[in-house]
Amino acid sequence: MTLPTSPLNAASLEQNFQEVLPAFSKREATIEANRCLFCYDAPCTHACPTHIDIPGFIKKIARDNVKGSARVILESNFLGSTCARVCPVEELCEGACVLGSDHKPIEIGRLQRYSTDFVLEKKLDLFRAALSTGKKVVVIGAGPAGLSCAAELAKLGHAVTIFERKPLAGGLSTYGIVVFREPVQVSLAEVEMVERLGVNIKTGVTVGVDVTFESLTTDYDAVFLSVGLGTVPSLGIPGENLSGVVDGIKFIEDTKTRPYSSIPVGKHVCVIGAGNTAIDAATIARRLGAESVTMVYRRTPNEMTAYNFEFEFAKKEGIEYRFLSNPAAVRGTDTVTGLECVKMRLGAPDSSGRPRPEAIPDSNFVLECDMVISAIGQEKHQSLAAQLNLEMRNGYIVTDAHNQTSRPGVYAGGDCVRVTGDASTVMAVQDGKIAARGI
Repeated sequence: MTLPTSPLNAASLEQNFQEVLPAFSKREATIEANRCLFCYDAPCTHACPTHIDIPGFIKKIARDNVKGSARVILESNFLGSTCARVCPVEELCEGACVLGSDHKPIEIGRLQRYSTDFVLEKKLDLFRAALSTGKKVVVIGAGPAGLSCAAELAKLGHAVTIFERKPLAGGLSTYGIVVFREPVQVSLAEVEMVERLGVNIKTGVTVGVDVTFESLTTDYDAVFLSVGLGTVPSLGIPGENLSGVVDGIKFIEDTKTRPYSSIPVGKHVCVIGAGNTAIDAATIARRLGAESVTMVYRRTPNEMTAYNFEFEFAKKEGIEYRFLSNPAAVRGTDTVTGLECVKMRLGAPDSSGRPRPEAIPDSNFVLECDMVISAIGQEKHQSLAAQLNLEMRNGYIVTDAHNQTSRPGVYAGGDCVRVTGDASTVMAVQDGKIAARGI
């Protein structure tokens, strides 16, 4: 038995997956831009990991110079249209806005989208590759870090080739960001912009299978690894192989690559985890037509890895939470009928610095459901790093201040190096920039 597809009609599904925030009209963008105080040494610029001159690009919008505004953004962040949509602006630039203490902060993200989308829609090329240096660089992975690095290197005149194992480039921007935050067309338009700089992107190529590890360091002057993270790990509980237990990352990917009406969804869904991916998966299930969605997490809201604004967003979507609850088994014979959990309490801090959850004896209970989505993090890619004899720490690649690994000429960035700090698109973009400068 397989799960049914969405009970909603095609029109309702399309509406449910429209972008959460609509695009600014010219009038709306102008009004919002003129609210900006154009601060000297602006806190918002300092809060941006890619250090976009935010007052500078907003002032150009106010003066109706949208192309010039986009250039200011893309000089610092070549994936500015993606980041305008997916950056945690509440925690970064907008959170630092001086108007935020007494007034509504400037909607920096939506203004950035207004300018960068103008360039993408008209396919305007604001930058050109410099004269050839004769140097060749290979980038492994066409996610945000890889695309950012490739674009910066191409602008400097280096010949760049990207190998991407998936059929489409863009990484998480293409496959892993919920469509109502970033439509796949936006990511692919940015990929095309990188290609128009002369970057050669080869998709469907797996390093170690289609391309040898040795060729990376012998055929190219430098290597940049942008391999991200892997699949969701095993739950390690009985019943996880039942029909109706779904990988959260794959579930999100389906909404980017398949018709919504073809995606199976349960009537009553349990999501295991409390990170941003878990919240995305839960929200998708709700918008696909699930009657109830419950997120199960072994700690409390204070220890959630998801951003607080994502937590609040999910609550508004009607998603319920079961905190201090840990999955013990998936119930069912052939298909899922429930998720057995055990109640938890918090103990002393563990290696993550968060209180360690401890099971309360004889406290098991069952949540009735017909679908379980696992979103408990991602496994780390270690095979490529091992083949290149790179230093690792806690499963992540170790890099220096220039994002060079322990092996000279091999650089890395993005989620595969994020030993500390938040893994995010904008941090990956900055990693790519830093590595390009180092190379």
